[in-house]
Amino acid sequence: MLHQSRQSITCELDAGNSNCLTITACYAANLNTERSDLWVDLINVQQQLSLDSSPWVVGGDFNQISHFSEHSLPSVNCYDSPMSEFRDTLSHLGIFDLRFTRPLHTWSNKCPSSRIAKKLDRILVNQPWVSSFPHSQATFLPPDISDHAPAILNLAVNLPTSGTKPFKFFNYLTKHPLFYQTVLQAWHQSGSIAWDLSHLCVKLKKIKSDIKKLNRENFSDIQERVRVANRLLNDAQVLALTHPTQENFLKEKELHDKWEFLRTIEESYFRQRSRINWLREGDHNTTFFHRLMQVRNSYNSIRSFTLSTGEVVTDPVVMGVIAISHFQQLLAPQTTLTSPCSLAWFQALSPFRCPESNAQAMILLPSDEEIERMLFKLNANKTSGPDSLTSELLKAAWNFLGAEALPWEYRSKDIWIQLKQVSEHTGSLL
Repeated sequence: MLHQSRQSITCELDAGNSNCLTITACYAANLNTERSDLWVDLINVQQQLSLDSSPWVVGGDFNQISHFSEHSLPSVNCYDSPMSEFRDTLSHLGIFDLRFTRPLHTWSNKCPSSRIAKKLDRILVNQPWVSSFPHSQATFLPPDISDHAPAILNLAVNLPTSGTKPFKFFNYLTKHPLFYQTVLQAWHQSGSIAWDLSHLCVKLKKIKSDIKKLNRENFSDIQERVRVANRLLNDAQVLALTHPTQENFLKEKELHDKWEFLRTIEESYFRQRSRINWLREGDHNTTFFHRLMQVRNSYNSIRSFTLSTGEVVTDPVVMGVIAISHFQQLLAPQTTLTSPCSLAWFQALSPFRCPESNAQAMILLPSDEEIERMLFKLNANKTSGPDSLTSELLKAAWNFLGAEALPWEYRSKDIWIQLKQVSEHTGSLL
């Protein structure tokens, strides 16, 4: 035991494999003034034990919600002072909810006539915890005889895997000296000039193998490549200081440039994976991006499905079948054909009519210059479309891609028929 107070107890646990973690169990008071003592106590514990740099989990009954959505009553629809104080404490400590399954609310008043449910119990972790236990997960169980839902913390919930890893285009590939030539050659080898969107999408799919090969040969396991480049640079620096010849100085400069280049690639990789857009490129915030990526992967990964019957499915193959069936029913339901509504019926819905000039403007197709200008304004780190290609690929290869992406045939009266046929492949292009 490392620390004990009226509302918490902190212990160190040996999880095996040289993994030591710190656990703080909390049982917060009912009164807000007393809970404030717990918030101060947690801050002191973190500072005294230097828990900001080691795996730390804080769990228990906090007797306080962090957001009004964690209260079942619709009348609770804004932040109050206790909520804000609790949120500020969590932010100061750098802890957040561990990914959990089962019910959102963990407490109820057991009163059917004036029912209330809240999320008062939670398991919170810090960033070092996610790095050490990336597959950990909390599960809240039925309350049984209690009014609170107990929680189980599992340190190693394996992610379901099935099939091959999907293709993903990383923007850093455009920085490689051979990128343009590689894509250009693959583009010409993929067939004749694309005169419609369907052919264009086929050509985009064919260049993926060359892009994957370029990435695999030059940037696979980028973190290890950066470490190796740094070690070689250190050796060259020592040699240049020991024997300051022109050859050794040139070798040092060459290795330094390579190391800086790989560091830039590493930063770009984690920036794109983290989805953070408000930091400037070139700051080398690699550690920051890496941590955010770990948190996103841990929180967003799908480990199981809970069916309407209450059955929990963890088999990845079965999960895939269920997911496809769900979205087919949602997006392409088997419905009987109905007769279309007349224009008069639609016009009767509202007396408003926009001016003819506005009506014409709404159906006016954009010019090549407008499309190109909007394309180059797109966020390079934005999530890619269904084709896994980002706008950065189109920008980097626009000299020859643009010539086929913007012919007048694409804006012909049959454009919507073509779009319907290839909509799943043109998300990033459009």
